[in-house]
Amino acid sequence: MPEISDAAQPSPQSVRRGASMRHWIKSRLGVDKAIGFTIMARGWSSLAGIVTVLLIAHFLTPGEQGYYYTFGSLIALQIVFELGFSFVILQMASHERAHLTLSPGHVLTGDPVAHDRLASVLQKTVRWYTTAAVILGAFLIAAGTHFFSSHQRMGPNVAWHLPWYCAAVAATLTFQLDPLLSFMEGCGFVAHVARLRFLQAAVGSLLAWMSLLLHHGLFAPAMMILGNAAVSATWLSRHRTLLLPLLRRNPGGHKIHWMREVWPFQWRMAVSWLCGYFIFQLYNPVLFAYHGAVVAGQMGMSLSLVNALLSVSISWINTKAAPFGALIARKEYGALDQMFFRAMWHSTVVCIVGAVVIWIGFFYLNLAGYSFAHRVIDPMSLAFLLATVPINVITFAEATYLRAHKQEKFLFVSILGAILVGSSTLFLGKYYSATGVTIGSLAVGLIMGLPLGTYTFLKYRRIWHAK
Repeated sequence: MPEISDAAQPSPQSVRRGASMRHWIKSRLGVDKAIGFTIMARGWSSLAGIVTVLLIAHFLTPGEQGYYYTFGSLIALQIVFELGFSFVILQMASHERAHLTLSPGHVLTGDPVAHDRLASVLQKTVRWYTTAAVILGAFLIAAGTHFFSSHQRMGPNVAWHLPWYCAAVAATLTFQLDPLLSFMEGCGFVAHVARLRFLQAAVGSLLAWMSLLLHHGLFAPAMMILGNAAVSATWLSRHRTLLLPLLRRNPGGHKIHWMREVWPFQWRMAVSWLCGYFIFQLYNPVLFAYHGAVVAGQMGMSLSLVNALLSVSISWINTKAAPFGALIARKEYGALDQMFFRAMWHSTVVCIVGAVVIWIGFFYLNLAGYSFAHRVIDPMSLAFLLATVPINVITFAEATYLRAHKQEKFLFVSILGAILVGSSTLFLGKYYSATGVTIGSLAVGLIMGLPLGTYTFLKYRRIWHAK
């Protein structure tokens, strides 16, 4: 084998500079490996989202665009069946995993009680999601068929039946697999799952683009979801040496008593998750019903940009949910607060900067008269919509912190927010279209969501950590 010359090898100075740069990124920007992969995944999703938006504008009619984005809003109804279980799974797993050691060969050692309880968490997860997935598939097909059939007369004739059925079936597959990823995150595979999310985003986007380029654009949501499911299934199969022994293990008398230990937390999470639909997913169906597919498509494309910004911004918080749980289990509250406030600061700053950049970009497109600008809502409505994102980031961060204690104290905030946002969306959306919807949502966030959420966060943080 030929020797590598000294000139081809990195110098000690370059190695030190590389290490120094990595240290600066981690210490100053708070970007560790898990956050790095998460930002890559969501950054890819954001950039890919721009490509998708351009392809949609080119290959889909304004009416088909409305169906495309309303598919996503209806698929989000799976939240009714998910019941916030995935976050519960992550926290239950992280609290038990804190007392166990995992070898490179995926062998768990340590407290046998924690081992049994961890196995019980996984077993209950698989049983629940297998049953719920069947019900979900039937529900989505029936609900979507009724909704689109009822409102099809308001817009152009679109062949939506088969694309919708495919999207609904694909959603049931990811519905079964995603909670297993939450379990793996709770077991310490945060960076691995973050890297997996990046691969999911890439594969899903490529399959969606293929559908659009082949002039089968309404199949793009189904193809994107199927891509995610295929990547998840492949990755999970490689970790069967951890999962299968846990599925086969008999937890005996140490199994999780769901009704006593988990249900008091989960039902509150379920209600909060369901309220999230009325806060974040009601815009498109309401605008579709009252103003037709074209207006719904404009809102859908605007929401895709806003959701991409939100997704990237909360990376610093999302990747810390499992570490939060582990620190709480060990009662290391000082380290918990240091990690949390730093992550929230980074998330908020990124969100504000991103919102300003997006608005300036679309304001320029409107001034320059680009036709693409008319595929999104008007600049004033877009400004109101973007202004809600930093509020959502802060509220999400505070809720994640409290939920890491395996308690749901944002229930009242979620219910009140759902009632107010849902009511304003139904009323203002009917009479004032996209402008009314965005103004109503921003007003609720400023007047109720942020103040009440912060009060709840400070109150319970003080009470729990004083014990």
